[in-house]
Parts: sequence; C-alpha cells; structure tokens
Amino acid sequence: MNTLSDNTRSDQTWFRRYAPTAAPRMRLLCLPHAGGTASFYHSWGNAFGDDVEVLIARYPGRQERIAEPCLESMEELADAVTAAVLPHLDVPLAIFGHSMGASLAYEVTVRLEREHGYGPSVLLVSCQRPPHGQRPRNAHLGGEESVLAEVRRLGGTDAALLEDPDLRELVMPALQADFAIVGRYAEGGPRPAVPVRCPVIGYVGDRDPNVTAQEMSAWSGVAPRGFELRVLQGDHFYLVPRRDELVADLTSRLR
Repeated sequence: MNTLSDNTRSDQTWFRRYAPTAAPRMRLLCLPHAGGTASFYHSWGNAFGDDVEVLIARYPGRQERIAEPCLESMEELADAVTAAVLPHLDVPLAIFGHSMGASLAYEVTVRLEREHGYGPSVLLVSCQRPPHGQRPRNAHLGGEESVLAEVRRLGGTDAALLEDPDLRELVMPALQADFAIVGRYAEGGPRPAVPVRCPVIGYVGDRDPNVTAQEMSAWSGVAPRGFELRVLQGDHFYLVPRRDELVADLTSRLR
C-alpha cells in the first residue's frame, strides 16, 4: 500500500530541495530556462540562509521525470506549477525565473493572485521580455537543427553538452517541447500586460544576445508596486559566472 499522500507525491514530483529547511521563514521558487533542469540551481540550495527554503521546479520529460511526456504550452505548465506550489504558501513566497522560466514565473504569479488570492512577496525575472513585449520566436518550427542553433546562440553549459550525440538524443525531446512553449507563448506578438500586486525585479546580462536592458525595463508595465532592473556582466547565462553577485542581490531582496 502506498502511504504517501497526494500532496507529498506532487511535492516530490515537482520540486527538488538541495537543502531542506525545517522551519523556513520564506521560500524561493526557482523556475529553469527552456531545456533546463533542477540541477542548474544546485548551488542555490542553502545560499540564502538557514531560514529560506529553495524549491526548484522539475519539469516533466527530463532527469527523474524523463519517462513522463513533456508539456508543450505555457498554460499547461503554469497551471501545473501553480497547483503544485499551493501547499507551500504557509510562509511568504518569492518566485525567480530565468528566460522561459521568467515568463512562467509571471504566469504563476498571475494565477496565484487571480485564482487563489495569494500574492508572492516579489517576482524576480531574468533575461526575458515581459508579456506585452513578446516577439515571435520560431526556432521550434525548424526542427531539431533549428533548436540546436538557438541553444548554441544563447550559449551556456547546455550548448557544450549537446555536442555529445548520446546526450543530445536524451535531452532533445525536452528541448524541443520547451522551445515550442516559448514559440507558442509569443505567437501573435505582445500579450496582455496584466499587472501583478508585488514588486518586480529584473536581471539581465550586459551582453545578452536575446534581450536588451531596455527590453527588460518594460517589465515596469506590469509592476505598479515598483520595478527595479539590475544589469550584470555576461551573456544570456550571466548567472553562472556571476553567481555570487546574483545570489547576494537576491539575498538582500529576500530579507
């Protein structure tokens, strides 16, 4: 007989904790980029102090969930993450998302506020245009080679790993599904700028080939409670070499 409750199974399915916290003062939900996994945030597990629990989303179709079908729309993914995080709203929640994860973080925030009457303490978005600044993204329409070209253009550790044919075969389904999510989210261009009821902090690398600081500043259009932009040295994956600087800034926000 399975003794795990439905909530416990959902929690273990959707979230990775690299440093569980017995009595957290607050939680930080981290949402990875397209093709990304929870292990990308391994070093964040206990980076924010003993009283901040870091929950890292585990998307279907990769790592421990590789046998599960990938989700292929932002709506499906946002609905699923929102439902999974509901049991964790007993303390303040901050949400951080990078690239695709930033759009997802925004959509989860909107759902928590609109459908559950819960407002995250802060929305932290990295290297992604706001909903009303979206532009068509077509990499997913060109098949595997088109997606790989986009991954190489953006750089980061994922691009180097994909030169291994065996690994590429393993991760391509998740990559293609996530790039389809990104492409479909931007279909038709700008989306409605639904405001959120929490401050929004934006982060971007000064050499990001995908989004400029000016485009990131447009997040102010959904942030009536205040918006601030931090520009760090680096490209689309600035948060790897600038990890300590980013963590220090995030820590100050979580206080």
